Amino acid sequence: MVSALDNALSVQAQALNLRAHRQQVLAGNIANADTPNYKARDFDFSSALKNAISGRASGDLALATTSVRHIQSGSDAGMPALLYRKETQSSVDGNTVNMDIERAQFAENAMQYEAAVTFLSSKLRTLMSAVQGQ
Repeated sequence: MVSALDNALSVQAQALNLRAHRQQVLAGNIANADTPNYKARDFDFSSALKNAISGRASGDLALATTSVRHIQSGSDAGMPALLYRKETQSSVDGNTVNMDIERAQFAENAMQYEAAVTFLSSKLRTLMSAVQGQ
């Protein structure tokens, strides 16, 4: 029962984690819009979600440790590899951040995050009703 419940909710939890990570990446792009030579970053959400669901690390190799004193991998383990966004408009200072694209991606990601939270809340309410026998 617990594993079935975990399987039912794990996809949504992983999607929320990836959406939150993407929101941070997009916010970093917006924050660095005036930084010379800054290259806008992003990742492919659908392939990152497929990799997370299948349990594969995306781009990061697992560290081989032969001693207990080896440093363990950081907190970014399991997060998708960041790619450079294609340049749409050249800039004199080498910055590739296009604020129109970044704002649109930020708003779309925020809306999809909220939709996923709403879906997950609805699913949990349904499960609670079933457990309480209503």
